[in-house]
Amino acid sequence: MHNKLMKHHVFYGTTSLGEKGQVVIPVKARKDMAVGRGEQLLVFGVGGEMVVLSRLSNMQKFASHMERQLKDLKKIIKERSK
Repeated sequence: MHNKLMKHHVFYGTTSLGEKGQVVIPVKARKDMAVGRGEQLLVFGVGGEMVVLSRLSNMQKFASHMERQLKDLKKIIKERSK
């Protein structure tokens, strides 16, 4: 399983923080992830040492998926508690 996970981890190079606090995402990374101009990204801090970007649309899809899963779980719990 570890090898499968590692296939999704890619190093795209380096970038610098600009004067206005902006960071340029390398072209290859933008192409591979299909991130385009104007796309909204969520910014997460991990462990005080790492910054992670995620497409807002991905998080919306994930939240919708989790909402459906929670509804199913609530239904199962309600049925079993009868």
